[in-house]
Amino acid sequence: MKTRNLLSLALGLLLSLSACDVIYNSPQVTEGIASGAKVRVVPITAETVIAANRSPYRPDTLPAVFSQSAGSGGGLRSAGALPDPAVDRQERPAALTMRVPPEQPVRPYRIGIGDVLVLATPAGGSSVEELSGLLAAQNRRQEYVVQDDGAISIPDVGRIMLAGETVDEANEMVFQALVENQIEPAFSLEVSGFNSQRVSIGGAVRTPAVLPVDLRPIYLDEALSQVGGPTVAEQDYPYTTVRIYRDGELYQIPLSELYSRRSLQRIRLNDGDSVFVDTDYDLERAQAYFREQIQLTETRRAVRRDAVAELETEIVLRRAELEEQRDNFLDRIDLDAVDRDYVYLAGEVTKQRRFPLPFDQRATLADAVYAEGGIPTITGNIREIYVLRGATDPRDFASITAWKLDALNAASLLLAARFELRPDDVIFVSEQPVTRWNRTISQITPGLLNSTINALAR
Repeated sequence: MKTRNLLSLALGLLLSLSACDVIYNSPQVTEGIASGAKVRVVPITAETVIAANRSPYRPDTLPAVFSQSAGSGGGLRSAGALPDPAVDRQERPAALTMRVPPEQPVRPYRIGIGDVLVLATPAGGSSVEELSGLLAAQNRRQEYVVQDDGAISIPDVGRIMLAGETVDEANEMVFQALVENQIEPAFSLEVSGFNSQRVSIGGAVRTPAVLPVDLRPIYLDEALSQVGGPTVAEQDYPYTTVRIYRDGELYQIPLSELYSRRSLQRIRLNDGDSVFVDTDYDLERAQAYFREQIQLTETRRAVRRDAVAELETEIVLRRAELEEQRDNFLDRIDLDAVDRDYVYLAGEVTKQRRFPLPFDQRATLADAVYAEGGIPTITGNIREIYVLRGATDPRDFASITAWKLDALNAASLLLAARFELRPDDVIFVSEQPVTRWNRTISQITPGLLNSTINALAR
């Protein structure tokens, strides 16, 4: 009887103390005056979210180094002014010397750097594809450019060195590569862009040009025809020559002889030949001119190569400098040496902490709450989620607005994804009533049990 009375007394005392908040005090948000500040509770609704987001705020920006690229600025330096050609017109002779280039054997076209190769594979599948085989084949055509190392790169196969090979040899090499990689070797290979071999036509022609050398032989009369033919005045015709510069040697054919002899018209041109229609008669002086032009061209190319290499080195150094500056900034962030804007999470959240507002964009209530686990619904009261925000006006510094979100209806969480945060906001989640009761019990139960046991022992 005595024991039952003591237990009843202890339980009654426990209930009364917990009801009076004497044993356990938990933080709460109440409207009114708190620590000299006026607290105003405003429910978060679609309308109040718009009002809350109107407060002025500009997110911190990342340093300019994060938006810069290593390739910005600068450029290739030029070769500067090169000397003018040192070739003068000569007095016209009574007769022109003819020097015909030796006949060249017919050789198959060899693939070179810059050529475009088309790899066509047959399309299999439906009967429609089989009936429209041409269209299907077009849909399976893939172009590859021969790179500066003489190779093309085929997915799932790798690099295949094709420069210097004939089309037949290239087909065989691609076939072997496909077989070695266990890929169906049903394909065809052809050259669609002839960019590695050229013949230049200049001088007294209608449209000087550089003509590509393709699978078909290119003859002298055809080359002259493609650039519009010679444009020579009638009085200059007897002294006009077609000069061919090849492999360091200069050959000359009088224009009158060229169009009177079929064999001269069918002179086959080779890669690297330079054809020049001129009224200048001095063969040695013309050869010196060609050599000078070639030297000037090579000088320009050398300067450009050096400029490209210089620019690439500059880009590498600039990229390393940018990466170092970015790493230094990230290290400063890790060491908390960068002045940043924060939002603070308190109450029944997974982890009480400060949440850094992101650079160059705005964060919302949902971003901060769910960044590290969200709200534990066992202890957190989802009906009382507050964003505590102080007034920005110094004249109203003691005013605090508590924006309250009631998320009992989960659809209300959409408002959390729209509610923008401001620096120094405090996000507070109240505890569940049962959580408050449980914590009160857990604090006073050990003492009451000890007192009851001691009384019983007497």
